[in-house]
Amino acid sequence: MTYPTATKNTMLDALTFTLASLHTAFPGTTGTNEVTGGAPAYAQKSITINAASGGSRALNAGVTFDVPATTVRWVGFWNAGTFLACAPNGGGAPKNFMAVPSTDLIYSASHGYSDTNKIVFFNGTPPTGLTEGTVYFVRDAATDTFKVAATSGGAAIDLTGSASFGCVVCGITEDVYGSQGTHTLSTASVGIPD
Repeated sequence: MTYPTATKNTMLDALTFTLASLHTAFPGTTGTNEVTGGAPAYAQKSITINAASGGSRALNAGVTFDVPATTVRWVGFWNAGTFLACAPNGGGAPKNFMAVPSTDLIYSASHGYSDTNKIVFFNGTPPTGLTEGTVYFVRDAATDTFKVAATSGGAAIDLTGSASFGCVVCGITEDVYGSQGTHTLSTASVGIPD
């Protein structure tokens, strides 16, 4: 099902986002795997999200987090203590896709991915053979299709079933901190894919 842009904007504008968080692994629907520790200590940051436009809402201004030695993979969005949504670190745009289990191909029109790009599937059950929120690598990329590997340059994963409605694919950036540092969230958005 595809929603008209005006409907997407209305749904998104009904949400109140007040805080952003950083996560070391997929936060799921509750905000798990949040970064902890450090000196100065990591803490969620207050944010302002612009009104919806084009089916998404974007961060109004960047925020900087103190982080310990860790790897940042996901960004979370909250309304006070209630977890609302997450997005892969790096600000990529989620894309709709279709799995073709007979060929292990993922079809996503003009996806823009290249071999070895890191991607994740989330917002629903991914194709059988994949796990929601796990980082995978693109292989055999063509204009509208690609396969998925568990490691860079690794063998294509055998897809044995289709994804649930609403599951999307998105590029992800893994920012690794070997010691105490700062992580700047300069762009981020929450949206409803086409």
